[in-house]
Amino acid sequence: MTQQLQEAYIVAATRSPIGKAPRGMFRHTRPDDLLAAVLQSALAQVPGLDPKTIEDAIVGCSFPEGAQGLNMARNAVLLAGLPNTVGGVTVNRYCASGITAVAMAADRIRVGQADVMIAAGAESMSMVPMMGFHPSINMNVFKDEHIGMAYGMGLTAENVAKQWKVSREAQDQFALDSHLKALAAQQAGDFDAEMTAIDIVSRSPNLSSGAIDLSTRTVRLDEGARADTSLAALGKLRPVFSPKGSVTAGNSSQTSDGAGALILVSEKILKQFNLTPLARFVSFAVRGVPPEIMGIGPKEAIPAALKAGGLSLEQIDWFELNEAFAAQAIAVMQDLGLDPAKVNPMGGAIALGHPLGATGAIRSATVIHALQRKQLKYGMVTMCVGTGMGAAGIFERM
Repeated sequence: MTQQLQEAYIVAATRSPIGKAPRGMFRHTRPDDLLAAVLQSALAQVPGLDPKTIEDAIVGCSFPEGAQGLNMARNAVLLAGLPNTVGGVTVNRYCASGITAVAMAADRIRVGQADVMIAAGAESMSMVPMMGFHPSINMNVFKDEHIGMAYGMGLTAENVAKQWKVSREAQDQFALDSHLKALAAQQAGDFDAEMTAIDIVSRSPNLSSGAIDLSTRTVRLDEGARADTSLAALGKLRPVFSPKGSVTAGNSSQTSDGAGALILVSEKILKQFNLTPLARFVSFAVRGVPPEIMGIGPKEAIPAALKAGGLSLEQIDWFELNEAFAAQAIAVMQDLGLDPAKVNPMGGAIALGHPLGATGAIRSATVIHALQRKQLKYGMVTMCVGTGMGAAGIFERM
């Protein structure tokens, strides 16, 4: 007997501000503490929901070691004060870890195995460096340039820029636009609904008293958007991955720290607790591409997610296309014919930052609240993924 899938609804979606790494505002803030803060904030958005009904927390993280190791998901659940009955599992699909966590949580509900799930992501690139502390790469990947991590991320962006003929000028203009859109959105307060304010406690020695003085400041905005950038300034930056290349620090995503969290429920829970959903989870897809052109991944994942959701490209009102590099974002937009006005209207990772495994959950919060604010119907979160993948998830405003 075939069982019909249930719907999975999002009743809360929030995120922390994104800090620069490794010397930004969250450089001394543990990722599990950031995650615990957004979990508490997400729960506060649905005061009528009994936390004991939550079955599990699925948390994305790209490098789950050090301060974000030891199953950070379960640790953050306990740090947030959730009931001991709430489980926790940490998952890794590199940059798509967060959106994968959302899809996995939705699937648990859709097949009837759970009624309330947490989906989240957290990453501190200040405390855990890119590739982790002791990377151990299988040397066989270097016998064939088409296997796995034989290419660094920057070189894949150079390959995409060359193959799709994306000029340095186009990349720098895209980067500038990302900053300008992010700054305008901050000034307009467009991020307010999705943001969890974070208190940062600083400690300094008091030489006169011999004590340690504590001071607290509250942060409510992403740290990366720069009002002082310009085409001239971006044009002066040297390529960082290839001497004659076009990919620079200025037209690449920022290394960052941050966390995001969503609460997903079944229709049964909506009725039981009289909850108002923000969105419905529509579909998800992941597809593989050649690792050497990793950044083009969304061009395969986006059509697959649309097909799974029974939608056309024209029906998507808002795209959060993660800007790992300007080169790959432009190539994806050109290849699929995406409307630039619908892509990252509030800026992207070049300006706002990219805390790897957290980004999918963070950008899910962005698109869900943008659909509400603008009264739009469908939104998508999509990104390229290291070793040659693309992922895409679709939400419908309720």
